[in-house]
Amino acid sequence: MDSALDLNALTPEQLRQLSGELLEALADKNERLQTQSQQIEQLSTKNEQLSSANTQLTVRNDKLTFELALLRRHQFGRRSEQTGSGQLRLLDEIVEEDISAIERELDELTTDVSKPAAEKRRPKRQALPANLPRTEIRHDPDATTCGCGCQMVHIGDDVSEKLDYEPGTFSVERHIRSKWACKTCETIVQAPVAPHVIDKGIPTTRLLTHVLVSKYADHQPLYRQNQIFQRAGIDLPRSTLSEWVGRCGVALTPLVDALKTAVLSQAVLHADETPVKMLEPGNKKTKTAYVWAFATTRWSEVQAVVYDFQPTRAGEVARAFLDDWGGHLVCDDYGGYKASFKPKDDANNRDIIEVGCWAHSRRKFVDLVEVQQSPIAAKAVEYINALYDIEREAKALSAGERKAFRQEKARPIIDALYEWLVGQRAALTKGTRTARAIDYTLNRWDALIRYLGDGNLPIDNNWVENQIRPWALGRSNWLFAGSLRSGQRAANVMTLIQSAKINGLDPQAYLQDVLERLPTARQADLETLLPHNWQPIGKV
Repeated sequence: MDSALDLNALTPEQLRQLSGELLEALADKNERLQTQSQQIEQLSTKNEQLSSANTQLTVRNDKLTFELALLRRHQFGRRSEQTGSGQLRLLDEIVEEDISAIERELDELTTDVSKPAAEKRRPKRQALPANLPRTEIRHDPDATTCGCGCQMVHIGDDVSEKLDYEPGTFSVERHIRSKWACKTCETIVQAPVAPHVIDKGIPTTRLLTHVLVSKYADHQPLYRQNQIFQRAGIDLPRSTLSEWVGRCGVALTPLVDALKTAVLSQAVLHADETPVKMLEPGNKKTKTAYVWAFATTRWSEVQAVVYDFQPTRAGEVARAFLDDWGGHLVCDDYGGYKASFKPKDDANNRDIIEVGCWAHSRRKFVDLVEVQQSPIAAKAVEYINALYDIEREAKALSAGERKAFRQEKARPIIDALYEWLVGQRAALTKGTRTARAIDYTLNRWDALIRYLGDGNLPIDNNWVENQIRPWALGRSNWLFAGSLRSGQRAANVMTLIQSAKINGLDPQAYLQDVLERLPTARQADLETLLPHNWQPIGKV
């Protein structure tokens, strides 16, 4: 429209036409503005959706990263609680599946292309033992004449080694019992049948021991042993192997009872528990049972661990096992132990005194360092690591010297840590992970610092966790216990095998000797068969 247009000179018809054009132009402009407004609104909505999705992905990524860190740390196998270790640990099959699933989800959430494949760390393969016999298998070219017609010259070799294994072979012991007769008096004399842990059975003690050690020390379930035996030409059904294991477990019960008595004679014990699947009576479903472990300390006169297979995790299990025992119990913060810390009402008035575990406290902070890079948690780890440095220095000292050393070196660090934790906690919001980690330590403070006043007390509960690890490594192979009785028999065998290992014994040699002596052993002889007292025949 011409801006110089004189409206006074226009006729009414022209004014109406002009007004119509203006209204139409305004309507078009209004429509364009509405369209732009809708586009802006859609962009805003899309932006909010993207922002929300990004937040959800961030939360999901943080959650998966935290779970992955926990799975890699809270696993059975050799643990390392040093921050930033990145060391792979032994995991059972279930944990490996969980880790694989989480890593795949993380890969879908975010792709890390910052590290070339060449930078990935590869384990260095150890050289095969030099004492093993070696058979050379040469691989020469089909022809050593060059295409030009010249004879090639040998200039060297590339050598690679592979580890081979020839399955063991079976043999038969023919026990020939000669019979001698007197024709005059018609008397027959014959040597008696030698007593055996399974009378009239076909297995030698060595074979029984091999089955037990393979199952409970090497984690080979019976169906796999059956397959191995079949490859060697002997078919030993799993039902037969199960019967042998059950019979041996029952035969070993008196020895385990004697070992329990020896363990309860010590003034300081460790305690821990781990879940194991058990078949429910009357159906084919499984329920969660528990293996409880009670172990002496590394400084005790008796070096042993006793496993107690029970259908529940209730605290009454610990109280029933400990019975009238009194002393210092090193354990985690599980409430099932709490009732045991009350003074006893018996005539001896024996008390059970709680000793806290610094490894559990440190674990709370290490998780935060690895997942959230928390500076508060990192500082707490520094404090606790300093306590462990002192323990390494005091390892070879006597109990009295260790107590004095702790008072001199560890007490100042403990006092400084307490003041620092209280100050940090006051500035944190209740319920945050850092606050919960600090609360865990402060709430157990008296139990955690109790080790300072007694050189016989350990700083943590790691020792018994190491002893309970074989159950976690083996349960993925055993799958489950068939019943409470079978679980208890398994606990008997595991008790002796693991206690033998603690005392530096070969479980195969120890268990074979024990099974040979048990059929003729008297109650008074059991003490000499305990792992910490055992000596091979001829070395007593």
